[in-house]
Amino acid sequence: MGSRSFVDQLSRTVEFNFPPKRIISLVPSQTELLFYMGLRDSLVGITKFCTHPADEVKRITKVGGTKTIRFDLIEQLNPDLIIGNKEENDREAITLLEKKYPVWMSDIDTVDDALNMIQSIGEITNRQPLASQLVSDLRISFSHLQKRHPQRVLYLIWKSPWMAAGKNTFIDSMLNHAGWQNAVMLDRYSTLTESQILAIDPEVVFLSSEPFPFAEKHIAELKLLLPEAKIVLVDGEMFSWYGNRMLLAPAYFNSLLV
Repeated sequence: MGSRSFVDQLSRTVEFNFPPKRIISLVPSQTELLFYMGLRDSLVGITKFCTHPADEVKRITKVGGTKTIRFDLIEQLNPDLIIGNKEENDREAITLLEKKYPVWMSDIDTVDDALNMIQSIGEITNRQPLASQLVSDLRISFSHLQKRHPQRVLYLIWKSPWMAAGKNTFIDSMLNHAGWQNAVMLDRYSTLTESQILAIDPEVVFLSSEPFPFAEKHIAELKLLLPEAKIVLVDGEMFSWYGNRMLLAPAYFNSLLV
């Protein structure tokens, strides 16, 4: 259909042959979204962290991690479009890639940003009707979230040092939609000392399954620090994956009526 231009979520104009036939995705949740949109045959490269759908991703060339990209493999794959994300990908790597290839970038801090991304990826891959239907389904799904007492939640993503998701993050937006209050008022992702955690004094602590693999033993450790708090292991994908996996999030959040 020839060359077309699109504006990404960083307000950059990206021009490429439309519709793209050789796509590399550098973001796990967006990789899953591309499969959902029926673009398996157009996906030529993904990252080693792209784990869904499990039976499909193993068949596609891995071009490194989200921040450790194999430029030699990307050159061999000769993509006509690369899809990345401002937060998840290394800025210098993206700068190098966009000198040779069209690179469309998402920038997602809120649920609305995620819905806009889905609609936009539908547009740039010629899957507009499917994208619109998914956005509609997600709005309906999120309308079924149960009302809850707005408990103050500390959402931890890392240990040694402790790190938490703060304001202006997608996780913060998901917490708010589900009816919780983020106990961390700092911006973005913050390293916390034990003294700071004590000062925050959360009612609930969520220990995410990713990027740090929190386990039962960490509950006991935190109980020594926060004996009054309810400490729960949670599926990090439900809080941090933007794309079709968000369809599963409301029912999961409803199951966490802590």
